Amino acid sequence: MLSFATVEKLSVKIINQSGFSLPAYATTGSAGMDIRAHLTEPIILQPLQRTLVPTGLFIALPEGFEAQIRPRSGLAIKQGLTCLNTPGTIDADYRGEIKVILINLSNEEQTIQPGDRIAQMVIQQVSQIEWEVVADLDATERGSGGFGHTGKI
Repeated sequence: MLSFATVEKLSVKIINQSGFSLPAYATTGSAGMDIRAHLTEPIILQPLQRTLVPTGLFIALPEGFEAQIRPRSGLAIKQGLTCLNTPGTIDADYRGEIKVILINLSNEEQTIQPGDRIAQMVIQQVSQIEWEVVADLDATERGSGGFGHTGKI
């Protein structure tokens, strides 16, 4: 039988100027939290048009963490709206407003209403590295084979 450790909760400071609820996990197994459009009026996106949508959220992540902004699958399949620069990274030292770059990939205009769930945010731990310059790398079975090299289906 598998045993899982209790998930440790990370405390993150947030300012919410949107008037909408804080980002939250929809289920106990959710990895991402939905974030909402902080708009005073709807935005209409034409096919292939992109826009920067404010959220009214400002966060202070602890050092060693990032927030990733990712598309919502329901928005993508139902309306053809997705995020550009995906996943967008919010660094631990950024203190500005979180904004989401949305694009309309459908053939019809799409409307974003104030309070619409426009993306999801995932918090991840990250590491910083130091480069070690060497003359050769260790050999692997794959070697330098690139895209489609393995031939496995």
